[in-house]
Amino acid sequence: MKEPMVKVAILDLYDNEPNQGMRCILDIVQSWDRKIRDIPVVYHVHETRHMAEVPGLDYDIYISSGGPGSPFDGVGKRWEKRYFELIDQIWNHNRRQAGRPKHVFFICHSFQMMCRFFELATVQQRDQRSFGILPVRKTHAANSDLMMKALPEIFYAADFRQFEAVDPNIARFAELDATILSKEKFRRNPLLELALMAIRVSDEMVGTQFHPEADPVSMLYHFRQPERKQQVLSEYGEERYYEMIEHLEDPANILLTRRNILPNFLKNAIEKIYPEAALADVMKAG
Repeated sequence: MKEPMVKVAILDLYDNEPNQGMRCILDIVQSWDRKIRDIPVVYHVHETRHMAEVPGLDYDIYISSGGPGSPFDGVGKRWEKRYFELIDQIWNHNRRQAGRPKHVFFICHSFQMMCRFFELATVQQRDQRSFGILPVRKTHAANSDLMMKALPEIFYAADFRQFEAVDPNIARFAELDATILSKEKFRRNPLLELALMAIRVSDEMVGTQFHPEADPVSMLYHFRQPERKQQVLSEYGEERYYEMIEHLEDPANILLTRRNILPNFLKNAIEKIYPEAALADVMKAG
């Protein structure tokens, strides 16, 4: 009998741009190796946007990263075609219940592409770039979601984007039985619609506009870059810049998010892939 094993495919959409997101994702994935019933968790990084490397269906979990620029950058390109084909294959695999379920997590840039693929919302350029550690509001549905229920109604998350998903397609949400899990807490322009910040498409597929993997080290890296500091000063002013630094000095603001969302996604996925592991834990607790 083969030893149980969870295989994770990490889809890198950073297009070879230096970043801290991949390090943070890998740190979290590696932390789950043999954490549940001693089941090994192995991973492979696919240079999806830079090299058009797209995995097949021989993985259990897929984590699709953030990335720079427009979510429409890949239109007509080979990598986007292959990426969307993979999402379609996973979706159909799960609908057919053809073997063990396959779980997917979409982050930031990937979240916007997820919204495009499933036609969940209008994806458009923001009136003003969102940049920093910002408050996010849970919806009522998030209170019973395994991934987010432990978070307070207002929580903080690392948010870097020039684009947004707004105007949810209600008919499409109903057709897919998808759920909005969080939205922006506020807009500087109150006339503008609050952007969608987390969506559960199905039991196996979920995404966040923000970066749930971010840690204080990665955030300090961003803010220490001269061009990023100047960007914040130019767009938001000195007061906002030091407000962001103050948030970093209280790392609990983003550590709470980091310790809940992706870890809970992975825990739930592993237990769904190997339900006997979850049952064993329940019996042990009892």
